[in-house]
Amino acid sequence: MQTLAVDIAATFVDDATALVTGLGRALLRFAMAPINRIANACDVAGVLAERRATFRIWRADRARARHEGRRFSLLGRLSPFRHLSHLT
Repeated sequence: MQTLAVDIAATFVDDATALVTGLGRALLRFAMAPINRIANACDVAGVLAERRATFRIWRADRARARHEGRRFSLLGRLSPFRHLSHLT
């Protein structure tokens, strides 16, 4: 029964964190929109587009590596030993 309570609490915390993160990103994107328009208008050499493409490739490689290395954990993020997983 205690495991169920921990799972529900962890799910709630994860959902709340995702909600706050999403709202923060939306607010930041809204606030930065005029600056991004000016930067894109001034980007004659295409440097910004090249950086975005490089970042997308890097992020995809990182997500793939994280997905391949994922293992099942009983406590997930609440485990006190989660940062020691590379030692196994």
